[in-house]
Amino acid sequence: MNSSVVSSTPTLTSARIERPNFRVVAMGGGTGLSMLLRGLKEYVPSVSGALTGSCENGPCLISHLAAVVTVTDDGGSSGKLRKDFNMLPPGDLRNCMVALSEDEHLISQLFRHRFRTGKELEGHSFGNLFVAALAEMTGDFGQAIKLAAEILATRGHIYPATYANVALMARMADGSTVSGETNITKSRESIVELMLDPPVAEPLPETLEAIAQADVITIGPGSLYTSLITNLLVKGIPEALASAQGPRVYIANLMTQANESLHLTASEHIERIYAHARQPIFDYALVNTGTISDTIRQRYADEGAELIQADIERIEAMGIRCITGDFAAEGDVLRHASNRVAACVLDVAIEAKR
Repeated sequence: MNSSVVSSTPTLTSARIERPNFRVVAMGGGTGLSMLLRGLKEYVPSVSGALTGSCENGPCLISHLAAVVTVTDDGGSSGKLRKDFNMLPPGDLRNCMVALSEDEHLISQLFRHRFRTGKELEGHSFGNLFVAALAEMTGDFGQAIKLAAEILATRGHIYPATYANVALMARMADGSTVSGETNITKSRESIVELMLDPPVAEPLPETLEAIAQADVITIGPGSLYTSLITNLLVKGIPEALASAQGPRVYIANLMTQANESLHLTASEHIERIYAHARQPIFDYALVNTGTISDTIRQRYADEGAELIQADIERIEAMGIRCITGDFAAEGDVLRHASNRVAACVLDVAIEAKR
């Protein structure tokens, strides 16, 4: 695909497309993926409504929304349940279910609730315990996720990247090997290569089918290694992305993160992803060029993080079209503006459809 910088202003001229039925796949983990899902959800019809029904903030453009979620977390509530129940960590999956829920009020607040007291319960999320209970009742973690999604009336499908109980391993810049996501994140050394243990993890057939049928696929935002690259280590997923017919969009992070991406530019994030996918997998890159306040910059600088450099010319040289603009939303923390990002993703799908 020829590279060029395109406008980031969301137009959603798709309102003129008759009976739109875009199929969207979003890959990642952590708060980045749940943020994006909240934006995309607004274009998915109500669970009880028809495709032609009205959506909250725009036309109902998405007929099928699938989230492919990393499952290598070994810390906090998820890590405890993983050890106690020999199950996949439910945390990121739970966050995606809440983000896609029909009503993000009482029941979704309940799923997010974290116990503050109690010797055995302190630190646990109710949603994590709920998924663990369903998994024990059904004897099937995949079925537990489906049932929990039904209870939350999610406007989309949620697929773990794999059902294999895998751990992360990383080769660091000093030559050492660190095992476990929590230990990798805490390490002061830079990550050179990320691996799975055991090395071969099978994907879900539903994931590969969703990628093959998608009208647009997104990867990011999220922690470079422990949320994004992790999914690309699962057997068959990089190949599925490489052969996908729909445009593939990388949503660049706003700030660097400790040892995962310290001092890396936007293009260097992509280079690290390509090194692990072993092939180019992006057609577009959505990169923030909006202004970030000095207050936010200083707050992150105190934590050793910095604004990611938007080296657009270098990204273009990789054959990737850049979508630039103001995609940041400032608050207590800096996050992507889910509505603006989702609108741009759908504009990419509309352009490809035409």
